[in-house]
Amino acid sequence: MKFASPLTQGTLIKRYKRFLADIRLDDGTEITAHCANPGAMLGLKEAGQRVWLSKSDNPKRKLAYSWELTEADNTIIGINTARPNALVEEAINNGTISELQGYETLRREVKYGKNSRIDMLLSDSDKPDCYVEVKNVHLLRTARLYEFPDSVTARGAKHLAELADMVADGHRAVMVYLIQRDDGDRLRFAAEIDPTYASALAKAHKAGVEAIAYVCRLTPEGIDAYRSVPVEIPLG
Repeated sequence: MKFASPLTQGTLIKRYKRFLADIRLDDGTEITAHCANPGAMLGLKEAGQRVWLSKSDNPKRKLAYSWELTEADNTIIGINTARPNALVEEAINNGTISELQGYETLRREVKYGKNSRIDMLLSDSDKPDCYVEVKNVHLLRTARLYEFPDSVTARGAKHLAELADMVADGHRAVMVYLIQRDDGDRLRFAAEIDPTYASALAKAHKAGVEAIAYVCRLTPEGIDAYRSVPVEIPLG
């Protein structure tokens, strides 16, 4: 995925109210940008960090700038949680995600379960439907070890239970953990941050829900998923 236009560089002043960030652009201008990330962003919201922003020309937007990337530990990291679905769709279509090949159609945001929407539904006349849920990963506290989640996610645990129901009904269900940084070798689940999610994943996996993780290559020009890493399933 290439960014539609060159990103604007700046320095983070502070992130606050979850969805707002004050940033000093390289020309000295101070602006408030939209932070499309509801998580804790541990280690990624420190004052003085280098950041990159996209800019919208939509006059109806309250905030023209969106925070896309940050630099921490000498690594460029994607913090925009609105990006992963499109990145995963692109990686399915170009063959990068080998586990999700061989389907005729891909639909986004399809209703299922108890008043939920699945991120992607893969369908084919010769096989069961495949329900794909995408999660963004950007936490790394120990060298080379990615972690998810970085904050409590009750909604995430709910989705795991609903995916297990889809498997019970004869379908396929896959969790795709899209990692927006390229400095690790495997993914674990941070039970100390959200024990309910870790437990729900262990239960869902036993029920047949698959879990895969792909790492992104990131530059100020674009982002693309390009390699898989092992997923350490919690013990149930």
